[in-house]
Amino acid sequence: MHTDYQTQAIRELRDQQVRFAPRERKLEQVNRAERLLSEIEAERVYSFEYVCFRVTDYRPETTPVVTMPGETVQHDLRRFVEDLSDAADLDAKDAGEPVHTVDDLTRMFKVSTKTIQRWRDQGLVSRRFVVDGRKRVGFLRSSVERFVSGNETKVARGERFSQISEEERRTILERARRLTQTGGCPAEVVRRLASYFHRSPETIRYTIKQFDREHPEEAVFRDAKAPLTDELRRKIYEGYRRGESVEQLAHRFQRTRNSIYRVVNEVRARQIAELPLDFMAHPDFDKPGIEAEILADLPVREETGRKSRPPAGLPPYLASLYDVPLLSREDEQQLFRKFNYLKYQASRLREKLDPANARRSLMDRIEECYRQAVEVKNRVVQANLRLVVSIAKRHVGPSEDFFGLVSDGNMSLIKAVEKFDCARGNKFSTYASWAIMKNFARSIPEEFKVRDRFRTSQDDMFTLAQDGRSDQYEQERAQRLRQQQISRILSCLDEREQKIIISRFGLDPEHEPLTLKEVGVEMGVTKERVRQIEARALDKLRLAARDEHIDVPE
Repeated sequence: MHTDYQTQAIRELRDQQVRFAPRERKLEQVNRAERLLSEIEAERVYSFEYVCFRVTDYRPETTPVVTMPGETVQHDLRRFVEDLSDAADLDAKDAGEPVHTVDDLTRMFKVSTKTIQRWRDQGLVSRRFVVDGRKRVGFLRSSVERFVSGNETKVARGERFSQISEEERRTILERARRLTQTGGCPAEVVRRLASYFHRSPETIRYTIKQFDREHPEEAVFRDAKAPLTDELRRKIYEGYRRGESVEQLAHRFQRTRNSIYRVVNEVRARQIAELPLDFMAHPDFDKPGIEAEILADLPVREETGRKSRPPAGLPPYLASLYDVPLLSREDEQQLFRKFNYLKYQASRLREKLDPANARRSLMDRIEECYRQAVEVKNRVVQANLRLVVSIAKRHVGPSEDFFGLVSDGNMSLIKAVEKFDCARGNKFSTYASWAIMKNFARSIPEEFKVRDRFRTSQDDMFTLAQDGRSDQYEQERAQRLRQQQISRILSCLDEREQKIIISRFGLDPEHEPLTLKEVGVEMGVTKERVRQIEARALDKLRLAARDEHIDVPE
């Protein structure tokens, strides 16, 4: 029995006739309902009293007037006919005229079963008969002829789009495979095949989809449903950032446009979540209406003679540093406040970002704030590159690569910009000098510091010294050998001793060396206990170093 009646009154009428009407009465009402169906117009409105009288030959006793659109009446009467004929248990041989099954109609009109189902929704009246001992949907010949005479255009169109033969199916699959191998995306392949075979896109898509489901190892659109790996997502996003259109990416990766948009937003949101947005707080950030003042451009100042001429004979890179004017104390304060405020804004906006449903407008605002912050940081760094050079000149040794020192110093300068708190009122050059020299103290070998004592003039060495750089590959081999030796001698320590030695002496390049107190806090022991374990570990390392033939200072 159908449960999708749109009018409760007709459903109740169905229930009443199924339960109480005799079999002959049921068959009579089925015929009357089918005749009424042929007269109903979808645009008109009908009362339930009229429908009930036409079907049962009596008027309902209910007093409320129930009206229904003609389309609703057609829908419910088709179900009424099928349900009441089902309850009558009529054998197809006793119907009084030929009965056609769904398979019979598909062969007669050369259409698919889906087309027959569509015709049923459009007015082809079906009943339920007992066929070979089973209940099956059937169609009286008169019902079929009545539908065909009233829907000649629909039937002709259905006949043109006949069922796909096995030969045609094989041809469709072969052409689809060739188009896919040449780079065609599923949507384009379906569109071209539909045009070539004069079939609907739904028919082509269903044919390929059914084959892929039954033969997954030979699937035509194998990649179209493959899981999106992180590597594939990254490639799609990189192509999008390079300027490829969504249509091009959909074609290249055999995905729909919606899938490309979704991948781009997911990867973009993930990258935004990893942006370094740590900022140094400032009291001005919470003041109302301060944004315009903080984000304003630096005021144009008159030349004060701070721009100096580069010394003669400097390499082009060093000479170009003198083209960037130095910053005044006021300019430094303004730029650092702007730099941290932009990251503060981006950080607050990122808190509203939902990676699963990221809005493009919100991501645009976050990336714009971060882009402006990077521009401000670069301006500060460029204005202080001369500071790195001047400090590197004082620390370079005869066998040391000067430009390598400058590169290390530049990295220290960039980190200093990130960590400088302008609210304390200090000059950035003071803070940056301390950070650069601290880094040089760790990176320059001890013997180079000793040799610095015997130099008569740093400036003469800077301008006249020959290039003392050693072979790069030799340095790399020596470094790998040192790392292997360190790993071997560290293996003689237990896990706790290794952790203390690595933390105390900065053997992990990603972390700064820690004090005894800091290591103790991290491990949950006292500073004195850390010192004792460190002393014991060093004794073990000296013995292991002798076994490795490593010179150890006593």
